[in-house]
Amino acid sequence: MRDMLVNGAFSLGITLSEKELASFATYQGELLHWNKKINLVSVKSDLDIPIKHFLDSLTLVPFIQDTRGQVLDIGSGAGFPGIPLKIAIDALNISLLESSRKKASFLKHIIRSLHLTDITVIHNRAECLMEDETYRGSFAIIISRATLKLPQFFRMGAYFLAPKGILLAMKSKRVEEEFTEAENISQNLGFQYVARHDITLPMTGDFRTIIMYEKAF
Repeated sequence: MRDMLVNGAFSLGITLSEKELASFATYQGELLHWNKKINLVSVKSDLDIPIKHFLDSLTLVPFIQDTRGQVLDIGSGAGFPGIPLKIAIDALNISLLESSRKKASFLKHIIRSLHLTDITVIHNRAECLMEDETYRGSFAIIISRATLKLPQFFRMGAYFLAPKGILLAMKSKRVEEEFTEAENISQNLGFQYVARHDITLPMTGDFRTIIMYEKAF
């Protein structure tokens, strides 16, 4: 796995330290162990965890400018993309939002195992969190990895993001229809389109799209 991560990250313009590589090795071991008891991720080949989960998560690294801002990962699941981002950018302060109790337990376990700081697990649904004024406008960046349709993501982003905050949506290649549908909704909710980046993952050739919006007010 080490060589896959080193070479794959390098192809994305990212250099991983020995400490970060050790963290990813521990993460993979714990993920495989827990996966025997609860369904966290699908593992069909040796490429799945290092490439389709770790490196896929790291594709966001070049697009995170505010490395000290509060980040919300909606629907974090087994920790993607939040935990790989935290490993690679230690200064980030990340909240992992996950509605599944079992997955939230795994997230807390892996945070302890990796000795990560400034990272919190919120065991709740986003819709319920939107009823708590504490979280309104409190994040600089919101990320989601193929969990939410863009219209729903915008509505949540409108609540959680601070003005000038950034919305980062990670999508597969089947995004065109969703992208068109979301255009009017995004404008009505105060979002300005920033950029779209199409990425091909190393080794697997899987296609990914990262879509960026900024909250205007």
